[in-house]
Amino acid sequence: MSWRVGVDIGGTFTDVALVDETSGRIGIAKVPTTPRDFGQGVVQGLSIALAEHGVAAGDVSLLSHATTVVTNAILEGKGAKAMLVSTKGFRDILELRRSSRSSLYDMFQDPPGLLIPRYCRLEVDERLDAAGQIITPLVEDDIDAIIAFALANEVEAIAVSLLFSFLNDVHEAIIGERLRAALPHIPIFLSSEVLPEIREFERASTTAVCAYVGPILESYLRRLEGATGEMGLPGLYVMGSSGGVFDVTEGLKMPAMAIESGPAAGVIAAALTGRQLDKPNLLSFDMGGTTAKASLIKDGVVETTSEYEVGGDGNANRWMNGTGHPIRVPVIDLAEVSAGGGSIAWIDPGGALKVGPQSAGAEPGPVCYDAGGTLPTVTDCNLALGYLDSNALLAGRLAIRADKAVAAIEEHLAAPLGIGVDAAASGVLNVANASMAEALRIVSVERGHDAREFSLVAFGGAGPMHAAELATELGIREVIIPPIPGGFSALGLVATDLKRDYVKTHFIALHEADKSAVAAAFGEMETAARAMLTAANIPEQQWRLERSADLRYGRQAYELSVPARMGEITQGTLDELAQLFHEKHRQTYGHHNPYEIIQVVNLRLSAIGRFESLTLNYEATKGEEARKGSRSVWFRQVGQGGVRCDCAIYDCALLGPCDRITGPAVLEAVDATIVIPPGWRARMNATGHILMETDDE
Repeated sequence: MSWRVGVDIGGTFTDVALVDETSGRIGIAKVPTTPRDFGQGVVQGLSIALAEHGVAAGDVSLLSHATTVVTNAILEGKGAKAMLVSTKGFRDILELRRSSRSSLYDMFQDPPGLLIPRYCRLEVDERLDAAGQIITPLVEDDIDAIIAFALANEVEAIAVSLLFSFLNDVHEAIIGERLRAALPHIPIFLSSEVLPEIREFERASTTAVCAYVGPILESYLRRLEGATGEMGLPGLYVMGSSGGVFDVTEGLKMPAMAIESGPAAGVIAAALTGRQLDKPNLLSFDMGGTTAKASLIKDGVVETTSEYEVGGDGNANRWMNGTGHPIRVPVIDLAEVSAGGGSIAWIDPGGALKVGPQSAGAEPGPVCYDAGGTLPTVTDCNLALGYLDSNALLAGRLAIRADKAVAAIEEHLAAPLGIGVDAAASGVLNVANASMAEALRIVSVERGHDAREFSLVAFGGAGPMHAAELATELGIREVIIPPIPGGFSALGLVATDLKRDYVKTHFIALHEADKSAVAAAFGEMETAARAMLTAANIPEQQWRLERSADLRYGRQAYELSVPARMGEITQGTLDELAQLFHEKHRQTYGHHNPYEIIQVVNLRLSAIGRFESLTLNYEATKGEEARKGSRSVWFRQVGQGGVRCDCAIYDCALLGPCDRITGPAVLEAVDATIVIPPGWRARMNATGHILMETDDE
């Protein structure tokens, strides 16, 4: 028997998922996240999971991990002491940024904090022109000054980003060779290796992010690798932001790939659910302890983007750029809002009820956890309204104090607003739901899709409680709750493939493109991809290479990516690219112009090493008496504006494929609670998926 194991670190809990490769049988374990040392929670969770499910370390064929280390280092400003080397005159590129402003009329807003202070940014005398030709040869004596500065100031990583190095890396290569020889203990990141792509600021920013987080990520992964190796587990893989895993050595070459590692795993698991249920069009909704994430899956394909900012408000409001640090790496297209179960509810000076962005996190957690929290959270409100049972979380292993939750809501929300506890708690959920519905609109409606044509896959510890309300808000008539929703993101870690993305700028009008030059550019990336897959010991028959191109109309500033067929580059290949671009532009923006010149900006390649496909099977065959009683639960659909009613409570573990449940009802599982409001009905299929439907238009 061979098992795959995935470990996902969340804001509140660390989840471990196990899947039997043969039967698809699922196992799960949850332990509190350990913010002071994430690895401690990972090792603890692995030990508990293997013991509880009787899995020997030697029977584990794949160990994958989703880490928040990179994102947290940026958000908390606790990255490495890094330096940036730039072309003479371009020392301040990270400060000059773009002209984008998150709030056009706020004259006092501060730009994002700098990852690398000015005194750690040095220049070298060299210059290339826009064609990549050398104008000013590199003054190599400047490299000696860089080495001396790094040693004197105990620099931990160096980023090198020179002007037009994506066209000609000769000067960066010389600097990199000299620095690596003189400073073997310091990681060196060259923009021509990290991101050989047009746009000076974005390329410098991505390289700087890699230098800032690289030493932190390396320290964490090497320690974790050692700990899991001592347990007898196989080599560690890390989930990347584009939805594939990579080994530790490959990941340390490009640390920015580990940003949004955990959320990406959840979307991959949702895509697997879609394939298993033959539902190719899905909206993925993941609500955890700190944030809620939304993503779109169209025709079974996960939507990705290369426009992403980390460490700013751009994660929550994707139409507002300039709030964080841009990274130009493929990232699953996510909209993220601060509306998790641990998000704190508060009243602003104007008397308006707010939720987040502050979170109670894992320490101290919501008030009801009785671990020192004093401010009411979304979880406290769900408990106060009856959706959560004091004895149901983690099968009763997590002690819950409903009285403290109610007291905190009364003190901080209800009394100041002059309303009752139920009204205050339901108001908090309304605010949180509105924020999460907006995230779903961002990835669907704003991308040119009708949300009503999709099913909603809801997971995360809190997602199934809010899913039906969100579906109602968007006109979605079907909600899918996967097996073990609280640990679902961890399942995505074992259901993906090894993946590495490559990019090369090839700037030319599409109708003037030289087919041999395009083929040569793709060929260069494919050579690197094959070398990577070979080094990863992936059999050649399991390789898959996927081409794409970033295109735009003339005079446009940003691009849309479309797939390009493999094989020989012919005129038919280029014509197909044009057709695909026109169609995607029409879908995205509502119009297209078949007479406008199309420009090629970047060529891309995804190298995929396929693992054997999985089928998840929760073995939902028990069909025992699942109803365990009833309790008073508040629903907005009852009475005038919402009242409490007697609600049936079910044990999800005892449901069988023949069971049909009509709302109002609450289904309690070990790792999540599923709320079925009035007007909704639910059933469990043979593989343990809860399918919820409504007749409401």
